[in-house]
Amino acid sequence: MEVNGPVTPVMLSFIERGIEEAEGQGAEALVIMLNTPGGDVELTRKIIETIIGSNVPVAVYVAPRGAFAASAGTFITLAGHVAAMAPATSIGAASPVSGQGEEIPETLRDKISNILQAEIEGLAQRRGEKAVEWAREAVSEARAATAEEALELGVIDFIANDLDDLLRQMDGFSVTLHDRQEVTLQTADAATAELPMTPIEQFLHTITNPNIAFILLTLGINGILFELSSPGGYAAGVVGVICLLLAFYSLGVLDVNYTGLLFIALAFILFVIDIKAPTHGVLTVGGIVSFILGSLLLFNSPFYAVSRSLVIGVGLGTGAFFAFVVAKAVLVQRRPATTGAEGLVGALATARTDLSPTGTVYLKGEWWEAEADETPIEAGEQVRVKSVDGFRVRVTRK
Repeated sequence: MEVNGPVTPVMLSFIERGIEEAEGQGAEALVIMLNTPGGDVELTRKIIETIIGSNVPVAVYVAPRGAFAASAGTFITLAGHVAAMAPATSIGAASPVSGQGEEIPETLRDKISNILQAEIEGLAQRRGEKAVEWAREAVSEARAATAEEALELGVIDFIANDLDDLLRQMDGFSVTLHDRQEVTLQTADAATAELPMTPIEQFLHTITNPNIAFILLTLGINGILFELSSPGGYAAGVVGVICLLLAFYSLGVLDVNYTGLLFIALAFILFVIDIKAPTHGVLTVGGIVSFILGSLLLFNSPFYAVSRSLVIGVGLGTGAFFAFVVAKAVLVQRRPATTGAEGLVGALATARTDLSPTGTVYLKGEWWEAEADETPIEAGEQVRVKSVDGFRVRVTRK
């Protein structure tokens, strides 16, 4: 089974299902091809418990080339009955980080670090002193290792070019299951069966991609703002709420920096204010800057972040749209009124009686009392409205 992306509830349920199916089919072993930047500590602990408690040997294989088992991925790899890596992969950097973007106070950081060191030492214990020392430093000093270094330290059991190579090397390897039962693997000629994610698992896993989460957040806020600005259609509001709920699910799973969220919220507030009280684009420019900064700060982990090109593209696109709306709002405000008394100023009317200087005119389908600035104006002549005073208009010759 291939397990990619951050540690999420979907990953946990997928691994649990994989182990259940492997046990049910009497599999010789379950191979988890892992590529993860890490994630939530509690979810990681549950995954470790699931792997350790498996009745089927579990091999955690960091693959393909270029993959990594960072942070929580280090713990998951060490929890496997067999640990392996493909060439050009890496493991480590398991130091604790805050989920809110701020620095962890030193005392609290020491407590968390000590707990995690104890846990990772327990997982690495059977691999020798060098592996234990490296695992301890992976937490305390964010130490990382290449596949070759990990093999030399005893952190992993094999370096395998692909799955077939791994199965060949695993053949004859002895592992101890949770009930202290020793099992010798026979995998050289074993048939393999891939376990894919279900459509629902795949969907939920896809939206936890930081880029997808960012797009959903942007679409959600835009949809709700459009609905509030022109209520009645409901479509934009419904789509906006759905996107926002999916975004909240993704952000709840990922390691989010709430300062970034505040910057994004500020950006949309500035956009809306600039529409309601146009400042000739000043607030829109500020909104674009705030949006881009917030998007770049949105996720804490150095291993997963929103694409910079996507951030800049969406930021400029959103800013350009709101700038267009602001420009139209300014244009409408400058346009002469077309309704009410103000809408009559400048309109043409026809004198129905001689204006000397008072009389009546026919204006936009209505009879109006009129007073002329210039006299005499004969009946039938066209005049232009200069001002409106109650039910009387002041006119001048066209």
